[in-house]
Amino acid sequence: MALPLHLLTTISAFLLFFFFLLRCVNSFFWVPWKLQLHFQKQGISGPPQPFLFGNTGEIQKLSSKALVGSMPFVHEILHRASPFYDYWSKLYGKMFVYWFGSTPRLTIADLDLIKEVLLNKSGVIEKVAYDPITKQLFGDGMPSVHGEKWARHRKIGNTAFNMERVKEWVPTITESTRNMLDKWEREGGEKSEFEIEVYGDLLDFTADVISKTAFGSSFQEGKRIFKLQDEQAVLVSHAQKRVYIPGYRFVPTKENMRLWRLDKEIRQSLQKLIENYGEVSEKRKNLLGSFISTNKSLNKEERIRVEEIIGECKTFYFAGKETTANLLAWTLLLLGYHQEWQTKAREEVLHLYGHHQIPTANTFNQLKIVGMIIDESLRLYSPTPSLLREVHKDIMLGKLHVPSGTQLYIPLIAVHHNAEIWGEDAEKFNPLRSRETARHLATFFPFGIGPRICPGQNLALVEAKIALAMILQRFTFAVSPTYVHAPTCVLTVQPGHGAHLIFQKI
Repeated sequence: MALPLHLLTTISAFLLFFFFLLRCVNSFFWVPWKLQLHFQKQGISGPPQPFLFGNTGEIQKLSSKALVGSMPFVHEILHRASPFYDYWSKLYGKMFVYWFGSTPRLTIADLDLIKEVLLNKSGVIEKVAYDPITKQLFGDGMPSVHGEKWARHRKIGNTAFNMERVKEWVPTITESTRNMLDKWEREGGEKSEFEIEVYGDLLDFTADVISKTAFGSSFQEGKRIFKLQDEQAVLVSHAQKRVYIPGYRFVPTKENMRLWRLDKEIRQSLQKLIENYGEVSEKRKNLLGSFISTNKSLNKEERIRVEEIIGECKTFYFAGKETTANLLAWTLLLLGYHQEWQTKAREEVLHLYGHHQIPTANTFNQLKIVGMIIDESLRLYSPTPSLLREVHKDIMLGKLHVPSGTQLYIPLIAVHHNAEIWGEDAEKFNPLRSRETARHLATFFPFGIGPRICPGQNLALVEAKIALAMILQRFTFAVSPTYVHAPTCVLTVQPGHGAHLIFQKI
């Protein structure tokens, strides 16, 4: 005899609920318990894995606590740039496992293991896929795509930012630098010395450079995009500290509605930029022109979608501005404090260019002391505090067995400050370190190493070197008494209260 419909419905609902319950038990209890035992047997411990959200609650608390107040102008910043790693590594050692929801994250600070992970080309170790909220900031750009799609994007990006192409942009960089320095002189007026908060101006400067060199537009055209992305980055930074709940981004919370509005406006602005690029403009030697012209030469199956081009624009607009602005801000603060190195750098610049000659593409490589200073600034204040990868197949890392699905957290800034690698003065500013050429490949990697190394590295370093040289030609400077040292991580490591300097015209 057939069962009544209402009874069938009840049984079906119960079975679905039971199946869902089993999935939850498996995902949030059984699998994490097995993985925790797996790592413990290999001598790796870590904080306990709380139900459902893992250690994200404690990560948020540690992050909030670390950013309260300021600190003396010293360079021991791991507790602010990566507070949970600083805290847990003291309890469990430099290699430990923590939990992002039900996903284990294995921290690795061993140089050989870092090298093995970052140089891996097998496809077994990949960048962790962005959650939908983070993807709004970076889109379908190079950091978020994989496989053949990534290879096509990477090839175009490498071509757009190779050193010969970057050298062609030197006049644009010097022009943008001169505009910034002229502004500083106007603000100083007739005063013998004057104070400027330079971080905001440096963001405008790097925004202008990336707009012109990568997209052929001026800063004024891109200003709206930059402002929207800055707002978006803060929201994304908050979201990255908690587990993404599927479907939550569609809930009309105040934060989500702001993200929707920002994403829509950024996409519309970039879409308009692409549509208005024009036949003549696409021949310009920049990133957007490379993507558009290459796209037309591909067959239909290989073509890059407009959505992907928008993603690349998002990535390079944000990264091209933030990274170099932060590098220059920290470098100026370091030289403002370490006057002896400022003097050495200025002597080198004046020897090459005097007070008025502009750096050229054929001469900036002669700025050896300036280059050493920039490297040391990148070591102490790496723009990116960490790198994240994911294992897609059970593998052996050294003697360690790592199961599929494990994420690998590489504490880049901890490596850069490690006294076992850099000596007892690892937390001190010493540009002479860069003369030591026999170091392990994974001791210094502010832009990454291996196939995923940042393609914009050439532009960032040339831009920083030229801008610093031109600043040294026209000004002496010192850290202002009003400067508040508060390194803050909002996706990148930046001066939390700006960079206040006292300038004197030369």
